[in-house]
Amino acid sequence: MSDLVDKARDEFLSETQEIIDRLSRDLLLLDATSRVGPPDPDLINAVFRGVHTLKGLAGMFNATRLSAMSHELENVLDDLRMGRVPLTAELLDLLFRSVELYNRVLAADKAQRPEEADGEYEAFMRAVRSVRAGRDGAERNSQPYDLDPGILAVLTQYEEHRLRACVDAGLNLYRVRVSFLLTTIDDGLESLKNSLKPLGEILTYLPTGEATEPDAIELEILLASGADIDQVGEALQHLRATLEEVPRRRVTTGAPASPLTPVPASMQPQSVEPAPPTTPPVRTSLMPGPAESLAAQPAARARRGEVSLRSVAQTVRVDIERLDHLMNLLGELAIVRGGLARIVDRARLDPINRELARELGRLQHAFERHLGAMQTGVLEVRMVPLGQVFEKLARVARQASREAHKEVNLVITGAETEVDKLIGEELSDPLMHMVRNALDHGIEAKEVREQVGKPPVGTIALNAYQKGNQVVVEVEDDGAGIDRQALIERALRREVITSEEAAVLTPQEALQLIFVPGISTREAAGKLSGRGVGMDVVKTNIGRLGGVVDVHSEVGIGTKLTITLPITLAIIAALMVRVGESVYAIPLSSVQEAVMLDGASVRTIEGREIVTMRGESLPICRLTELFQLPEPRDPSRRLLVVVAAAAARRCGFVVDHILGRQDIVIKPLSGPLRGVSGFAGATELGDQRIGLVIDVPSLLEEALASSSLSRTIGAAHG
Repeated sequence: MSDLVDKARDEFLSETQEIIDRLSRDLLLLDATSRVGPPDPDLINAVFRGVHTLKGLAGMFNATRLSAMSHELENVLDDLRMGRVPLTAELLDLLFRSVELYNRVLAADKAQRPEEADGEYEAFMRAVRSVRAGRDGAERNSQPYDLDPGILAVLTQYEEHRLRACVDAGLNLYRVRVSFLLTTIDDGLESLKNSLKPLGEILTYLPTGEATEPDAIELEILLASGADIDQVGEALQHLRATLEEVPRRRVTTGAPASPLTPVPASMQPQSVEPAPPTTPPVRTSLMPGPAESLAAQPAARARRGEVSLRSVAQTVRVDIERLDHLMNLLGELAIVRGGLARIVDRARLDPINRELARELGRLQHAFERHLGAMQTGVLEVRMVPLGQVFEKLARVARQASREAHKEVNLVITGAETEVDKLIGEELSDPLMHMVRNALDHGIEAKEVREQVGKPPVGTIALNAYQKGNQVVVEVEDDGAGIDRQALIERALRREVITSEEAAVLTPQEALQLIFVPGISTREAAGKLSGRGVGMDVVKTNIGRLGGVVDVHSEVGIGTKLTITLPITLAIIAALMVRVGESVYAIPLSSVQEAVMLDGASVRTIEGREIVTMRGESLPICRLTELFQLPEPRDPSRRLLVVVAAAAARRCGFVVDHILGRQDIVIKPLSGPLRGVSGFAGATELGDQRIGLVIDVPSLLEEALASSSLSRTIGAAHG
């Protein structure tokens, strides 16, 4: 019984999180559209429906605080959509604040520590009630109109409010009759909305019950638009529709009603000829919400009853722990594959078992093929678009810009780029710190920007793209840039580096100071940043994911932070190498090539071994020395070098033997090995041995360390 309760609770948490995320997206759209024109009533209604759904869901699962919050918000949103309260910046702030509090309350309930959000919850409820206390208490004054009683009789209170608001705004009213096949009504309605939305507002859908075909349904749509009838007719040419303008009469108090300007002949009911028919996609669906809520004719109901009852949705929710379990099983199968390959190789060497070896070889190839397909399939299921993370950052950027009193445009590209679900979640906090830093430290005040000839509104650009088996995420701003000299002076005051080291720092090494704990480009801490811990968190979290972060900045132009990450940490392809008596795995996504070099070609520059490859200098690192393994150095011995790269850094790792490519599952290190820098985890090799997985970014940082600064940064995040 407890398993069923836990499963239902997990389903509730998952569905609630989806509604909250959708609510956040709708609020961002509402905020953006309300800045350039009147609030979009469809978006306000979408937010209202989301909160209403959340209230019902919370009530079913006895989530009292979520339910109470939603109830109060629903009342405010109902006042907003009915015109009783205006959409102000303060009200938008409160709605965005509700999203943050929803997430905190949900997290507290999940952890079974509801008291964690008590203080903020009570303050929020007082703020919401104060909004309702200051409302008008009634709709805005509206000029009464004598409209068709047949229309008014079937409109909801909200639809009638929107109708009168549109009439008050001087918009024309049109009645559109359109017929759809039941099997294509979803696509037809979507096409209709896409055609009419740019012209005005669809107020309601009314089923007429007068369809001419047994498998069709006819709808009557009421449209409010500033366009003339010819423009509306042109937009409906691809549909089987008729169009007419709705005449209306203004009612003057104390005087008889007089008709409005007569409808000219050109605006009388007209038939809109459809474009040449195309083969519609086969889809089964019922009527959408607005039309389904109205009573339809018995014949129409009977026809709808003949539609298949199979669910239209083709998706299911899967707990990420179940996918983790599948990945572990696939990892075990990968180990079995390696053992099977060794058995096949031994059988081929035995003349007696050659026939058996051939049979085993065929089975081995089939097993590898199907296992590879399973791995690809499970990895694809775990992938999520980075847009889910970027949407949260848009909310953070809006709140931060208001707190900093700066105007900023957040430009997002590459939101469709996919990463593993767990990597996407872990990436949220580093990106949040980077966006806040860009806004607080980088973007200048409006007056300062205008003085130097920049647009008054700053820009923060988020860009993501796939590069081989890695994902690159860039955060760029057009702000003031990073003052390297100021960073060096702060590092000297904190005794992070000596004056001798400061004198020989390269510009790129100076920028790395922003990752040292306690170092900030701001003298005093503000609300958003300035404590010298944000970028420290960024580097720590990115390093934990096997990634690397680079920084480029020009004073007066801006700053660009680049994160390079593996797409997934579940199953990775690795190059297996032997160093001394130990076996190590190097993620193949970081390997560029493997070459043999003459030991005599190695030269030492400033304490670092360098070789020349294709006219370029390549630092090399002897893993035997780095791992403190016993091995006498022979300058004349040829070197086997694996060239690895992370972002812009390259290094050649000297190994003894290359054992081949292998798909591995990384297990976290535990016990005394936990927290050892240079290793991302361990993996089973299939012969009862364990191999360590090399963390290429951190190992490159350690191998390329040329100053105490680099060693300080590496130690701080090891």
